[in-house]
Amino acid sequence: MTRRFRLDIAYEGSGFHGWATQPDLRTVQGTLEEWIPKVLRLPHPTPLTCAGRTDTGVHARGQVAHVDLPADTDAPTLQRRLRRVLPSDVVVTDVRPAPPGFDARFSAVWRRYVYRLDDSGTPDPLYRNMVVASAPLDVDAMHDAAQELVGLRDFAPFCKRREGATTIRTLLEVRCERVGPLVECTIRADAFCHSMVRSLMGAFTAVGSGRRDAVWLREVATLGERANAVQVMPAHGLCLEEVAYPADAELAARAEQARSRREETE
Repeated sequence: MTRRFRLDIAYEGSGFHGWATQPDLRTVQGTLEEWIPKVLRLPHPTPLTCAGRTDTGVHARGQVAHVDLPADTDAPTLQRRLRRVLPSDVVVTDVRPAPPGFDARFSAVWRRYVYRLDDSGTPDPLYRNMVVASAPLDVDAMHDAAQELVGLRDFAPFCKRREGATTIRTLLEVRCERVGPLVECTIRADAFCHSMVRSLMGAFTAVGSGRRDAVWLREVATLGERANAVQVMPAHGLCLEEVAYPADAELAARAEQARSRREETE
């Protein structure tokens, strides 16, 4: 008999080839799936499902995953054992039994990413793996132009197309602001397609640097296919900060709704 558990996970993505398991490559999923059965002394694999499959070099403070384990698994013991054996660039910050109907991927109602830039001209080398150096930016212009994209729309101009996958998303919030010496852009949506956040940041920084204007961004957003003029920004400036879920009683319905929507587009 098994029970589902929720894992909250943070990682520094520089040393990983993304979240998803890949043959002969170090990934976050692969590392966790190697150690969970070992510390629990299980004879079988323990596959994980996550809320957001981050790319190579992308970080996370708020990744969420679920895993089905023997029902008598003690969550605090699992977390303590993982803390002892995992490498220092990945931490399981919480383990708890998941509520009925919980699915880390399909139950999520939104994901929040933050992209960090330093346009000071003298970037702090201690942050070199987490912050992207940039030319001077007009943050107000970036923020104002970005508001044009908020809402439900086809984000194909900002996505790397995957066969059979939809590029229609609901962008819930974009906020560009100065936080201390950094420029931080918060991007929150129900879900993201491949390279969407980094492509949006390429468009926003083009406006902020003065190379493009808000009219250009508005025109690019109407294209029905990938916009080659939009730069995909470096991965290391991006961090998955938070994943939100509905009340426990709504988890199963949310997951079923999300699965149905995906099946309709595949």
